[in-house]
Amino acid sequence: MSAVGNIIVGLVQLLNLIIIIWCLLSWFPNIHWHEQPFRTLDRIVQPIIAPFRRIIPPIANIDLSPMVAIFVLQGIMVAVRNFF
Repeated sequence: MSAVGNIIVGLVQLLNLIIIIWCLLSWFPNIHWHEQPFRTLDRIVQPIIAPFRRIIPPIANIDLSPMVAIFVLQGIMVAVRNFF
């Protein structure tokens, strides 16, 4: 795989990790999302998840959009690996 492919795959893996951390932190009610470093984390994740939230409604008050976003990012990673 080329250097560009490795960079893209690395960025997608980093985004996956950030989304997982964001989901785990959402279970803690005492997190103040308007304070650093949580504000930066939220600003990174929200634009990725927002399109999926508009399409996928919560099921029994469970937001499945982060999981779908991770699946899509995994698909992008596979496509990049096959392309480069």
